[in-house]
Formats: sequence, structure tokens, C-alpha cells
Amino acid sequence: MMVSLDGTVLLVAQPSLLRSMHASVAEVQWTSTAYLLTVAALLVVGGRLGDRWGHARLLLVGALGFGASSAAIAFAPAIGWVIVWRGLQGLFGALLQPATLALLRLSFPSDKLSRPVAIRTSGIGIAGALGPLLGGVVVAQFGWRAVFVFNVPIAVFIAVAALVVQATAHPQATAEPAARPRLDLLGSALMAGSLALLVYALTSVPTSGWAAPSTVLKLVGAAVLGGLLVLRERRVAEPLLPPAVARSGPVMASMALLLVITAGLFGSLFVASIQLQQVQGLDALASGVRVLPLTVLMVFGAPLVGFGLRRLGPRRTALAGALFVVLGIAGLARFGPYGLAFASLGAGFAISMVTATGTVVGDAPPEHAGVVGGLKQTAMNIGPTLGIATAATIMTVGSAVGALWTLAAITLLSLLPAALLPGRPAPAEEEPTGKASGVRG
Repeated sequence: MMVSLDGTVLLVAQPSLLRSMHASVAEVQWTSTAYLLTVAALLVVGGRLGDRWGHARLLLVGALGFGASSAAIAFAPAIGWVIVWRGLQGLFGALLQPATLALLRLSFPSDKLSRPVAIRTSGIGIAGALGPLLGGVVVAQFGWRAVFVFNVPIAVFIAVAALVVQATAHPQATAEPAARPRLDLLGSALMAGSLALLVYALTSVPTSGWAAPSTVLKLVGAAVLGGLLVLRERRVAEPLLPPAVARSGPVMASMALLLVITAGLFGSLFVASIQLQQVQGLDALASGVRVLPLTVLMVFGAPLVGFGLRRLGPRRTALAGALFVVLGIAGLARFGPYGLAFASLGAGFAISMVTATGTVVGDAPPEHAGVVGGLKQTAMNIGPTLGIATAATIMTVGSAVGALWTLAAITLLSLLPAALLPGRPAPAEEEPTGKASGVRG
């Protein structure tokens, strides 16, 4: 919730930041880009560190670091320092987020994961919905710096709670790893560089286009580093992405599902926001009211997904969620009842998010829970960036309607990975520690 709130509130605070710092638009955009690059590049590495040193420890360090970097941003004397500290904040976010998912995996049996994952999803939805409203009030009353000051007590609370809960948590969730896996530094650098270049290229597409030399160069660089990473992973004894994870059908299918669903959702929201404000002339508040059904269905629908999972299993539940998202995007393309379209998007995203996250986390061996959590969060970062880049490109050469229909067609591809998920609910486990035989193929 803290991470989600921080990102959405910043969007509201950026105009005030631009004026008070006498910064350029490009510099202000980098306050978001710097965070996105570091968090996307280091999520898997952060998860691997958690597998090595313990996820409770990484949660503590991530929360305190996130709070400290937020305080540094609040007192930054110039825009350059804001960008630097935002990049560092992304590093700590990359430690924090995989740890939360890994701790859920270690604290609950796989057949009981849907409820805590749903609560986590609802929390993210609540924070995302409150962000623009809270940000507007805080910036109007206290200025943009107060946005980051508020992170500090929240981070301290999380750190204290983490220390207190360790005394009563399930032993597996807070125990030291029995065998510390080695961290491949070269492989980590290749993965971080490849992901950073990929995300950087995608963020530049809306302004530069896919064919711009700078964009092509970044994409080629990402592909080259990615190829070197694959070669490196095949040669080392302890690869960054363990074979048990890479060969897991449910894990890889869930990653693909999240990537495609988030691309379709955020790409369509990008188009819809422009359509509502620039074409229909609505202000930000009125546009936000139109989107409210999405938030309501996401927040209150997520806890209900568990019933579908128990009755239908991940495969049918994920297929239903993907279809809801496709129908929602198609509804926006027809410019029909916005409320119904956004409600369909919210319901579909909640279903897909809870199902895929529960499958990813539940199918992961406990010793690799951090890496899997990092992979899941990476998909959730790349998907929206890819969707927005695609939408912006099509709107430049075509129309908003064309962009939405294209996104609907892309999202329809999510039915393929959804069909590869387990077809029935996983059998109950006796131990919540994940004494599983390994990853189900």
C-alpha cells in the first residue's frame, strides 16, 4: 500500500514540484522514470537476496530504506537530488515487494493463499484509489514535500510491525535459510541492465516512437544483455532463475498472464483518460468519478475470488477474469456506458491478479519464493509500460478507437496462458511451511 500510494500521489504532486523547483518537464518526468528503472531492474535480484538472507530481514531493510529515501526527497535542495533519491527509493522498493509475497508463501499453505493474496490486492487497490485524492489535499495544504514526509511514519510502523510479528510468526517465515544460495553478481548485473534498458525504451516510445534510433538502440541493448544472461544462466551452478522455477508451467503461465492483462488494462486506461479529459472536456475529478467502478470492483471483488478458485480452480477462474478485461476494453472502444466498462475491467483485473499471484506464490518452492515474487512484480512493472507505449503509438498514427480495439485483441491473448494454469484447486497441504515436493509442472 505504501509503494502504491507513493506512486499515485506523486503524479498529483508533479506540477507543484515543477513550479517550486523551477524544473523542466523532462526533469520532472525523470522523478518517475528513475524509480521505475531501478525497481524494475532489481526486483528479481531483491527476491534472490531475500532467499539468501531471509525475507523478514529484507522486509525490514526495505521498509526503513524506503522511509529514509522518502525523507531525503522531502528535503532535497534541487530537482537533481529528487531524481537521485527516487532512484534509491526504487532500490528499496525492489527489496520490499518480493519479501511480502515470499512471506505469504512461507506463512500459508498453498490452498489457503487466495485470501491473504486477495487482501494484498485490495490494499493495493485502496491505495491507488486514495492516491489522487490524498495527494491533491496534501499538496494543496502543505506542498509537494509533505507527500514524501508521510511515507516516513508509515515505513517506521511497517518496520516495527515486522519486528513484533517475527516473535509470533510461523517459524518458516522468519527462520534463517538452511542453505544460502550464491548470488551470481555478473548474472544479476546482466539481468538488471537488460530490464532497465527494456523499461527505459518502453517509457520513451510515447514521445520518440518505436522507430527512433534511441529507442531501437535501447531495445537492441536489452536483447543483447538478455542473450548474454541466458548464456550465463546455463553455465553457472546456481543461476539467478533456478531451473525449478524456469521449468514450472504454472509460474511461467501466470507471469505471461499478468504481463498481458496489465498491458491491456493500463494501456486502455491511458487512452480513456485522454478521451475523457481532452475530447469530452471533463476535469480530473469528473474523470476520476467515471473510473470509480473499476476501483470498487477491484477492492471489493478481490476477496471474493477465493470462492471461485475453490469451486472452479485457477484455470477457469483466470479465463473468466481475462474475458472480463477484454469485454471492458471493448466497452471503452464502443464509448458505451463507461461505468459498466470500468466495472468489467475492475472485476477482471481483480480475478486475474488474485488467481495469477496465488498460483505463482503457491507453486513456488519455499526456498525460491523471493525470486518468484520478484518475477511477478517485474511482470507487473513491464506490462503497464508496454501497454501505454502500444496505445500511444497507435493513437499517433490512428485513433483512440483503434488503440482500444488493438489492446482488446492483445488482451485476448491472455486466454492462452490462462488455459495453462492448473485445472482444479490444489489439494490441501498439512504443513504451512511448504513441505512440497517441488514445483508442479
